[in-house]
Amino acid sequence: MALLHLVNWNVNGIRSIMKKDFVRDINTLNPDILCLQETKAGVHDVETLCAMLPNYKVYGNASKARKGYSGTAILTKFIPISVTYDMNIEEHDQEGRVITAEYDNFFLVTVYVPNSGEGLKRLDYREKWDADFLKYVLHLNSKKPVIIAGDLNVAHTEKDIANAKKNYNKSAGYTQREIDGFNRLLNSGFSDTFRMLHPDEIKYTYWSNFFNSRAKNVGWRIDYFVVSNSLINQVKEAIVSNEFMGSDHCPVELKIEF
Repeated sequence: MALLHLVNWNVNGIRSIMKKDFVRDINTLNPDILCLQETKAGVHDVETLCAMLPNYKVYGNASKARKGYSGTAILTKFIPISVTYDMNIEEHDQEGRVITAEYDNFFLVTVYVPNSGEGLKRLDYREKWDADFLKYVLHLNSKKPVIIAGDLNVAHTEKDIANAKKNYNKSAGYTQREIDGFNRLLNSGFSDTFRMLHPDEIKYTYWSNFFNSRAKNVGWRIDYFVVSNSLINQVKEAIVSNEFMGSDHCPVELKIEF
């Protein structure tokens, strides 16, 4: 068996993070597969910028509805069997939020889940997204195991958010309806790899740009590797690498045997 190393990172703008230490950081992390969210760039722009990482084949998805918004990418050292974009649901396929790469032993889905928005104005849509995304990954899971890498825009429990009581049912990403959506995913045959290996550890993956939040470590854990339960015994490490800067999120890592 070989150990596969995956990294997932919401970069909050590929152009912005490329001006920082991103290339050096990725060379340090040296993943076999890198999943990115919030690239905020067209596919050609992502491919051009990622030419600075020549060891990887780049697959990008961009927002059709709003230029410079959302967007995802997969950079991989191993050419997938196939790559598909979006979920084939027009309502959800406007913002470049999903890429699925099929490999011999698994599907890899990178996803940037919609934020419920200021004043929770998009919460109804988010609930619909969660239900449709669950159907999508369950369909994949019926064929072969699935690894979900993404900014899922939900803090699952009080351990995953610094100010739980203050934010509960008030802030996007920590409402009961969003938590219920994540629970339905986990109850349908999937596991949160970090929490599985670190049941009590407090680590965050996102910090607001306001109030010196990162320095104070007032954060949220909303970036995940979630895997089919059939892969649980193959998961060797799940790491929150909050020493890496450049975005308001930090990378998360998964090491899994195949």
